[in-house]
Amino acid sequence: MTEPNSPLIVLVEDEEHLAQGLLFNLQAEGYRTHHESDGDSALAYLLAPKENIAAILLDGMLPGADGFTIVRALREAHRYTPILMLTARSRPEEVLEGIEAGADDYLAKPFDLNILLVRLKSLLRRTAWQNTATPTPPPSTTGQTDEYSFNHRTIRFDALELIAPNRTTHLTLMEADLLRYLTEREGHIVSRKDILEDVWRVHEDTDTRAIDNFIVRLRRYIEDDPADPQHLVTVRGVGYRFLANP
Repeated sequence: MTEPNSPLIVLVEDEEHLAQGLLFNLQAEGYRTHHESDGDSALAYLLAPKENIAAILLDGMLPGADGFTIVRALREAHRYTPILMLTARSRPEEVLEGIEAGADDYLAKPFDLNILLVRLKSLLRRTAWQNTATPTPPPSTTGQTDEYSFNHRTIRFDALELIAPNRTTHLTLMEADLLRYLTEREGHIVSRKDILEDVWRVHEDTDTRAIDNFIVRLRRYIEDDPADPQHLVTVRGVGYRFLANP
């Protein structure tokens, strides 16, 4: 039986048979659930004041507002609930659009239920770390450092935030993962293909403009003058290079 204080998972999915199967299995895992089957009602529900939502499982293609519109609207409203996008395997551009919109992770359909549950638990763990009252970050299981500092800025990978003078920016999981990837390769050229395959796990040939748009957003976080980037610079025709001390 689901406990009243169990995490609330909102599922936005219009395929009824898939939705009912997911709801059954989420409840079997001990989660409380709420289901919306069209984008307009989902957006109204998610933007309305209510109890804390632990995570959102969001289909990309929906009647009414699509999943990408929902992600953008939530982020613009400063709602940072973790979002796992469910995308069509045959459309890698959906993956990039979801990442660019502000989703935290994605899973291509058809997917294995166990993989979805693992991804969901990972998002919930990161939220727990972010909300913890202790100043000590959780121990890294990967050997990766949990902070990186440069130019009076600190990226806290564990808390999904970037601390700059007079401002703290909340990061999505994808933003934090890309910043970690770039800072670990400080001074080295990182190609767009590297980002697609190593960070976003997209292996199909697809339009890379989403990466360029994503980089523009990161520059707003880390640069003194985003129009004249000094830390995250473009290497024409290849990709990008991160420089801590340009």
